[in-house]
Amino acid sequence: MTETTYDVIVIGAGAVGENIADRAVQGGLTALIIESELVGGECSYWACIPSKVLLRSGIALRAAKAVGGAREAVGELDVAAVFARRNSFTHDWNDDSQVAWVAGAGIDLVRGHARISGEKQVTVGDTVYTARHAVAVSVGSDSLLPDIPGLAEARPWTSRDATSAKKAPSSLAILGGGVVAVEMATAYATFGTRVTVLARTSLLSNQEPFAGEIVAKSLTALGADVRLNSSVTSVRRAEAGVELTLGDGSTLVADEVLVGIGRTPRTSDLGFETIGLTPGDWLHVDDTMLVSGFDWLYACGDVNHRVLLTHQGKYQARAAGDVIVARAKGLPVSDGPWGTHVATADHEAVPQVTFSDPEVASAGLTAAAATKAGYDIRVVDYDLGWLAGSSVHADDYAGQARMVVDEKRGVILGVTFVGQDVSEMIHAATTAIVGEVPISRLWHAVPAYPTMNEIWLRLLETYGRP
Repeated sequence: MTETTYDVIVIGAGAVGENIADRAVQGGLTALIIESELVGGECSYWACIPSKVLLRSGIALRAAKAVGGAREAVGELDVAAVFARRNSFTHDWNDDSQVAWVAGAGIDLVRGHARISGEKQVTVGDTVYTARHAVAVSVGSDSLLPDIPGLAEARPWTSRDATSAKKAPSSLAILGGGVVAVEMATAYATFGTRVTVLARTSLLSNQEPFAGEIVAKSLTALGADVRLNSSVTSVRRAEAGVELTLGDGSTLVADEVLVGIGRTPRTSDLGFETIGLTPGDWLHVDDTMLVSGFDWLYACGDVNHRVLLTHQGKYQARAAGDVIVARAKGLPVSDGPWGTHVATADHEAVPQVTFSDPEVASAGLTAAAATKAGYDIRVVDYDLGWLAGSSVHADDYAGQARMVVDEKRGVILGVTFVGQDVSEMIHAATTAIVGEVPISRLWHAVPAYPTMNEIWLRLLETYGRP
């Protein structure tokens, strides 16, 4: 590597950083991407992909057992095979294929720890790289370790440890009630691990209340011990395992403890002090992903703390890469709501799936969030198990749907589905929300019969025709 000046320098070669650099190169700019770990980042090796692979086999097996004629033909889960399949998806934590993609996309790659060393300057080792137009930070986030006495010394699992473990422990205590906690509880309970979930409040508290309630019941049915409104006052690793002292004075001992409480930005050692930013802080950006106070520094993905989801980070990256090109070439910038160069959907049109069993799939605002935002809403609920398509899909199908409607405009603000395989239905809701499709027009979007998509007709019927 002899070139040290590029149009765009991207710090972090995860899915988000790759998209920023790719959009820049497709727009005719030169791009350098810098990565200190594996090219492909958190999603490919320690988050989205391995976690969903660990979950999928058990969910598929239970789905087969929920259909007469199939249940009689299937056996039990091969846990070792599940871990082997996970390894194949992570390529045994080898990033050669991702490195080849970067090269094929015309993006230069430097391995090492990057630090911003001045305006449009990034230093790696002894080499200073200069950006003509923009530096983009896409370094992601780490698991947050709460300040519980003895926890750090007890060497707890983070989400990385849970998704890269070589085998399932006999017992696992999980601190938290969010997506990581719920998904890993589902996976490890399926593997036969004795799982205890210790949630400070409810499960999936940012979702509709019924989502966490249904998932808590399903985890209990899988054999997990779900303890809501629970706190941990101290932790220590002893010979018998990890000992947790709970808020009620009782103790719990498990082979391992997984912390799934929150995230913290990977910005403590990026040289922020050289450009007037505070190390360790999240980066605040406008809708074009430009960091506040700068005309050359961008931030996409977890690090800007807008929406900590891979698909939203990639959406932000596409907007940022394209606007960097437009600004570099003096082209018009479309930065109004829903424009080419903004991430408007981050605010009120985010889709999300929690791959529990049953799944929780949502798009847009919950009823509580919509009310807080000042909307005049009507909430429409419907039992997914009442659909003919659901009955065909699985014997004794159980699930719930909710639609949140903006009464003044007659458009959908949010949709939540809880049930088997509902993740494959949520994009219709996302499209309706982003497109602000009037309820009156949605009556003409006829769902095929007998599929679970008939839920749309049932929600509209319950709401009533305008």
